[in-house]
Amino acid sequence: MSRPRQILALGGGGFSMEAGNALLDDHALALTGVECPKVCFLPTASGDADHYIVRFYRAFPAGRCRPSHVSLFRRDGGAGDLGAHLMEQDLVYVGGGSLISLLGTWSAHGIDLMLRAAWENGVVMAGLSAGSLCWFDHAITAFHGQSQKVRAMGLLPFSNAVHYDDKPERRAAFVEAIADGMPAGYGTGDGAALHFVDTSLARVVSSRPNARAYSVAPDGAHVTETELATHFLGTPVEPALAA
Repeated sequence: MSRPRQILALGGGGFSMEAGNALLDDHALALTGVECPKVCFLPTASGDADHYIVRFYRAFPAGRCRPSHVSLFRRDGGAGDLGAHLMEQDLVYVGGGSLISLLGTWSAHGIDLMLRAAWENGVVMAGLSAGSLCWFDHAITAFHGQSQKVRAMGLLPFSNAVHYDDKPERRAAFVEAIADGMPAGYGTGDGAALHFVDTSLARVVSSRPNARAYSVAPDGAHVTETELATHFLGTPVEPALAA
């Protein structure tokens, strides 16, 4: 049976930002539909930082899944045939850091084409921050200072901005870029994640009750932000009964 194309784009969160809160990571694993899925971590945007890789293996231990990673800045990259390794995964998880460095490195190694092929074959793609922005047609990044517009991989025909409720300067730059002609898209706050099936937004999920995501689109001479319905992945808190 063929698997649907899926992307889980986190505005921020997961094991590298939410210690002790595994809701979004658990959800990414669940999307594979596999009891003990193969999960490959790509820490490219961090320059393959050792501490980041260690944190991944602590958050995704053997038994919970079958973890691996690919390092493009190390002599031992973690896999001989990268294309075959990525294709046989159930989930590819992309870490945060520099979007510009990630895209340039992936292009140089052909990883962007390998990931596209794996996604087309039903491997679930997930990531936060730069690992979220990379899947879209356009993105706003501010890792290197001032917010700037970047052309990304284009698996999803929209634009994207992350840390949306937490970085007002990025939010303002995103709205300005859409007003200036960048494709409509999504602003995603920390703790919220956009789940796409094929290239359509299926739903928004969150690891925090107050995490938010927005549809951002031109509306005549203005740009409109529309808050999206969000499904909290945790247990709802029951209101206290009156005495």
